[in-house]
Amino acid sequence: MKPLIGITCNYDYRDEIGSVSHMGIAGQKWHFLADNYIDSIERAGGIPVMIPICRNMETVKEMVAGMAGILFSGGHDINPQEYGEDAKSYCGTIMPMRDRQDVDLARYIINETGKAVLGICRGIQILNVAAGGNLYQDLEKEGGFGHHFNDMYPMNSVSHRILVKEGTRLGKILGKETAGVNSFHHQAVREPGTGFIISAVSTDGVTEAIEMEGSRFVAATQWHPEMMHDSEEQQAIFRAFVEACRVK
Repeated sequence: MKPLIGITCNYDYRDEIGSVSHMGIAGQKWHFLADNYIDSIERAGGIPVMIPICRNMETVKEMVAGMAGILFSGGHDINPQEYGEDAKSYCGTIMPMRDRQDVDLARYIINETGKAVLGICRGIQILNVAAGGNLYQDLEKEGGFGHHFNDMYPMNSVSHRILVKEGTRLGKILGKETAGVNSFHHQAVREPGTGFIISAVSTDGVTEAIEMEGSRFVAATQWHPEMMHDSEEQQAIFRAFVEACRVK
């Protein structure tokens, strides 16, 4: 049977999403997810299931019990209070309700289950924060790095290159020491959390991928492989993830 794979949803307490799409009315909150995540999981042989934001964490735990793996998707900036800091002026929009659930879910999945995990963009940051790591609230202002929100390119185009560390899970999936990726972020992993190693960096030194030590598939990318739908190289990440979800 194809494995059930949960994908965390975006959440927004503002009602503009419904207003713009002519679906909602004033005061409504929204759970939503880009199609690329769903499509990539389905094409790799998994059954995608969206995980909404719930009032009770026990509800979420019961929801994911029958899932073989969890994909932590992209979205808004993470509340810096989740890693012991106050938000700076250059931190972006924060959705505290989603942040709390995603961090709690990541800790639960990593520490109390054996499920496979894949994080993308915000997802790499969630996994890192859940493991006790921290983030740059803005790469340019805090880290002195170059511009990494390269939306001047189409979503599936290479905007910069990464250096992949030999012997890592990511290195084995991609089968090379360098690769071209897209880039749509202004925050990134600063110090890796406990049990995680850096498996790829950008040419200017920004953490682009992390993975948990050991044989279990718990890995994450800062770029968006799901948007690079026409790249066999990038879609190999989803195939490897779904295959890990098949193994019990």
